[in-house]
Amino acid sequence: MSAPAIRTHPLPYVGLLAERALDDIDTVVIHCTELPDLATAREYGERVLYDSGTGNSGHYYIDRDGRIEEYAPPGRIAHHTRGWNDRSIGIELVNTGRFPHWLDSRHQAMDEPYTDAQVASLVALLQWLRGEAPALAQIAGHEDLDRDEVEASDDPAVKVRRKRDPGPLFPWSDVLGVVPLLRIA
Repeated sequence: MSAPAIRTHPLPYVGLLAERALDDIDTVVIHCTELPDLATAREYGERVLYDSGTGNSGHYYIDRDGRIEEYAPPGRIAHHTRGWNDRSIGIELVNTGRFPHWLDSRHQAMDEPYTDAQVASLVALLQWLRGEAPALAQIAGHEDLDRDEVEASDDPAVKVRRKRDPGPLFPWSDVLGVVPLLRIA
């Protein structure tokens, strides 16, 4: 399968991310940015958070209009899901999620729907990635792999999920009906 239209837009530190063989990738993790737009997601991705000179970012970002940007090539290990980075590709869908009150117990709804253009681009990207990474066999939401709870920002006596993305409006059946990957849930 040919690659969908992907704009290469490497993060400034992409050369510092560890390399890996595409054969080592068996999982895709679906995220939502929980930010208002792609520009803000880029700003967050460029933040250096680790002694290695790198930060948190997915490999691919899909904007609401379906545009795909590659921030890190799949042959590099991006920091997007604790414990899964070495073996996975992170795909971020632009979506407000719980922004800007991520951990406020009164603001845990994730009610922005994903656009048809985003879903179509995601399906095309997943189909292409299956050909690029021969061991790719499974898919998960960030919320499926990171179930930690933390103190709510408004009330430390209340616990909230650290990660809730891609959230309840992500169209799993639409994606898995076209792309045969095993969902980890």
